[in-house]
Amino acid sequence: MPTRLASRVFAAITLGWLLAGAPLAHADERWIVLGGDIAATLAALDADANVVARDDTVLYPPQMAALPSVGYLRQLSAESVLSLQPDRVLAAGHAGPQEVLEQLAAVGVTVETINAPPTLDAIADKVRTVGRLTGRSEEGDALASELDQKLERLARLPPLPPTRAMFILQHSGLTPRVAGSDTAAHTALEAISLENAFAAMAGYQSVGAEALAKQAPELVIMSQRGLNALGGEAALWQLPGMALTPAGREQQLIVIDDQALLGFGPRAPDQLLTLRQAAEDLLGAPTTAQVSP
Repeated sequence: MPTRLASRVFAAITLGWLLAGAPLAHADERWIVLGGDIAATLAALDADANVVARDDTVLYPPQMAALPSVGYLRQLSAESVLSLQPDRVLAAGHAGPQEVLEQLAAVGVTVETINAPPTLDAIADKVRTVGRLTGRSEEGDALASELDQKLERLARLPPLPPTRAMFILQHSGLTPRVAGSDTAAHTALEAISLENAFAAMAGYQSVGAEALAKQAPELVIMSQRGLNALGGEAALWQLPGMALTPAGREQQLIVIDDQALLGFGPRAPDQLLTLRQAAEDLLGAPTTAQVSP
């Protein structure tokens, strides 16, 4: 059967199976998860018992991160996936190449692709979808409702004092790579009422001392992994141009879990509330954010 035809047949079978309601997995089924957000969702729904492998982006939970990897999410090979003898693959929408997923389906592997836009509003739908695909619709609906409530609570919080923030994703030598618009980090900053100092640029870009001084961020947000790679907080403040910024002069830093925050999985709402609380504490704003209701 040609690959394209197999893909169409598979899509039709999958749709019918979803409409009928997903059965519980057989105990001996072998699953591979592709995408950190999908892995975190499986764990949150207690639906990860059948997972035997993952891709390189799956760093949470620890027991799943310890499983064999089939490679990078966007550069998979059918050989690496099939070497783990999976019965089912649960993949984030940006997993690929698509040809590889079609090859897996053509040889009988059930490939479930969970397509969701990279937005906070899509988190609950993603959770519900994974719940249906794993026979945990009730648990998925309950978790989705809880996550929506947290995001709604975040949206109702009063604005923070006007503050220009810089989100450093990583660094390259002495040049930080920061988040502009059209990024998950920009969405996160907006969600907690911080202004992205580099919103005028698109995507993640490296910025030098002149740009830092010009945009004058008052607050730096960075992951612990990124900070460790840089050499610690002292090294951050020594980056060229950082001393010319209000953030550098006052050493205003918030350290976050970027995997939990930027993957738009089930951990994102709590991480946003934690980030909002940290910003309130640092800026001396009234305490309004709580991680637990």
